[in-house]
Amino acid sequence: MSSVPDKATPGFLVWRLSMKWRVAVDRAVAPLGLTHAQYSLVASLYGMQRDGLRPSQRRLADHTGLEPLYVSKLARALEAAGFVDRVRDPADPRAVQLSLTEDGRAVARRAIRAVQGLLDQLLEPLGGLDGERTRAFSAELATLLDVSLDPRAPGSPAARESSAPGESGAGGEPGTPGVPGTGGESSA
Repeated sequence: MSSVPDKATPGFLVWRLSMKWRVAVDRAVAPLGLTHAQYSLVASLYGMQRDGLRPSQRRLADHTGLEPLYVSKLARALEAAGFVDRVRDPADPRAVQLSLTEDGRAVARRAIRAVQGLLDQLLEPLGGLDGERTRAFSAELATLLDVSLDPRAPGSPAARESSAPGESGAGGEPGTPGVPGTGGESSA
């Protein structure tokens, strides 16, 4: 029997899944001295360095979806652990470039192997890491990640409402999700 409540919203399901996976990754990389957030940095740096890049903290923040200030804090902790080198960018003295140390590359390889095994286990219901359903699931998630958070962006509900002729844009149609009193109330 599923532990997911009936009528759970997509947002609730994404939240629950992200929390479940975060905890699982934290447990998988803890023996290596990493947290999930630190893993996201070292694994990303590993791939970027393999491609010949030495990203700035800002570029790494954009890549991981983490806040730049948080990436800076994580990078300092990883530097103190001997996994990351932080140096000023010669082209932009305001920017800090990051790279993995030899120890950082070694721990990244071990962490990536551990997380790949974990992902195969977590994705088993969809056919494993290389399964067709997993590829479709990944494509759907990528589509959602590409949605702008800017309410004025083309295609957003606010933009559609403001451009619809003859409508007030109040959003109070019967059953509008998340609008109390319209039959679209949510528990989130």
